[in-house]
Amino acid sequence: MIEIRCQTDADTRAAARRLAALCRPGDVIVLNGRQGAGKTAFAGGLADGLGVDEQVTSPTFVLMRAYRSGFLPFFHVDAYRLGSIGEFEDLAAFESADDGVVVIEWGGAVSAALPKDRLEIELIRNPDESRTIRMHPSGSWATRQLSEIEA
Repeated sequence: MIEIRCQTDADTRAAARRLAALCRPGDVIVLNGRQGAGKTAFAGGLADGLGVDEQVTSPTFVLMRAYRSGFLPFFHVDAYRLGSIGEFEDLAAFESADDGVVVIEWGGAVSAALPKDRLEIELIRNPDESRTIRMHPSGSWATRQLSEIEA
């Protein structure tokens, strides 16, 4: 596990931009944390690091947004409002994004449908308004230099 403490929203986005340098086509990143923990800010920083030139917004009501303007296509999924694993599978997020990076907010809700090769990130809002980011790699993520993100 890698743990990073971010004092500001800008620090959270910067950590995500650094993570983008380690991303490969087909990657799955799962973001978990309470509302307001910084999941969408993290996703926006990651997209920025991948060269996406559009503003990343929460896909809560549309469930999945695709951004293709970057170095790798970026697919942003929000599982918060999904009622079942079947609804998640109907999105075909993995099939659509095999050439890009899939980021899933509230991924714990669909954990049974997630591949073993993924990076799980837990975002925690601390009492002093800083954030703690905990990264739990599995599969190919376990061999990547996640310590480089700590900068």
